[in-house]
Amino acid sequence: MAQDHSFDIVSKVNLQELRNAVQQAQKEILTRFDFRGTSASLEFEETSGLLKLTGDHHAQLSSVADVIKGKLAKRGVSLKAFDWKTPEQLPSGGMKQQATLQQGLSTEKGKDIAKVIKDLGLKVQPRIDGDAVRVAGKQLDDLQAVMQALRQRDFGVPLQFENYR
Repeated sequence: MAQDHSFDIVSKVNLQELRNAVQQAQKEILTRFDFRGTSASLEFEETSGLLKLTGDHHAQLSSVADVIKGKLAKRGVSLKAFDWKTPEQLPSGGMKQQATLQQGLSTEKGKDIAKVIKDLGLKVQPRIDGDAVRVAGKQLDDLQAVMQALRQRDFGVPLQFENYR
């Protein structure tokens, strides 16, 4: 009897790389000439997973967002890991924007991923396992085909493949 092979589909963010990207962005915001003497700032609350950006006006806020997005990309943190809210006007006249960190796969995302895998018609069995989806099958080629198909789709969150055996 052939042994079953499997892998897990997860959505995780390397928090150390995220912290490093935030620190680098904060340092750049403090030293850039066009941000001096303004309310431009960046703050990350790790416990709630909330990224807060502020600026004096919309253009400055988008510049702050560009700085953090650039730093995140350089550190290998996917921009899909954040759920970006629309910018809001503050009573003081400034602007703010928030982004929420998305860790793990929600139940709906897990169901969407399982449905896509079943629609491929391969001999694999997806199973939702908490905040991950485990895919098992007898042939390694089928598992690799599933990985390739999922990489080509956009689920709105970064996907990683772990425990490939």
